[in-house]
Amino acid sequence: MLSMAEHARERLNKVLAAAGLGSRRHCEELITAGRVTVDGEVVRELGFKVGPDQSVAVDGKPIKRERLVYWLVNKPRGYLCTNYDPAGRPRVIDLVLHVPERVYTVGRLDEESEGLMLLTNDGDLAQRLMHPRYGVEKTYHVQVAGFPSKEELKALTEGIWISDGKVRAKRVKRLGTRGKSTFLEIVLAEGKNREIRRMLAKQGHKVMRLKRIAIGPIRLGRLKSGKSRRLTSAELRQLKEIAYRTRTKASPKKAKKEKP
Repeated sequence: MLSMAEHARERLNKVLAAAGLGSRRHCEELITAGRVTVDGEVVRELGFKVGPDQSVAVDGKPIKRERLVYWLVNKPRGYLCTNYDPAGRPRVIDLVLHVPERVYTVGRLDEESEGLMLLTNDGDLAQRLMHPRYGVEKTYHVQVAGFPSKEELKALTEGIWISDGKVRAKRVKRLGTRGKSTFLEIVLAEGKNREIRRMLAKQGHKVMRLKRIAIGPIRLGRLKSGKSRRLTSAELRQLKEIAYRTRTKASPKKAKKEKP
């Protein structure tokens, strides 16, 4: 198993592209032409990886490497998890305009869902957090219309067929009721498009409100809707310990972006 330091190493062409030197293909041409040095040594190997503390230069001029950043945002309803929307609708990244680095959301929540979103420019960590083979748990509080039976809740963990396959929750717990609705805590270890909404819809229970409260050990806590904060060093360490642990059995199908 590779250490977290080894996982922090990135392909040289990716580092160059992130620093604004052009497309990855153009950066590969810079490498093969012998114009790139790492710690003063010319590198021509396209698959060469560099660590965050190594010096990279092109034509003798050091590049400006973007530092890795990790932010937690409490997504309000009505915000999109995309970096570009031609209709000009509000985006989660609009809530972190004070962050100078180019960040993106880790996975997705649909427009009407709310709660914990992680934003980062660490692509490797983001991939591990969202790919089902790594089994990182995501916890949601869900208000549904009606009163799901014990059998229906059990079926959520045993598996329900939707249009793109059989999906299941890892754990489900009834939290209480209000009027003609029920509050549930649902834990997923995978994430297909609008998975929670589709599972419950198959049982005849409309989701009235869906809020993600945790990703792995990271919890939303008392952060107000629309607000953001940096992950603490302890939180980041815990998150990486979960993400870089031994892989679980790989999913037979290519994972789709999460959007419960």
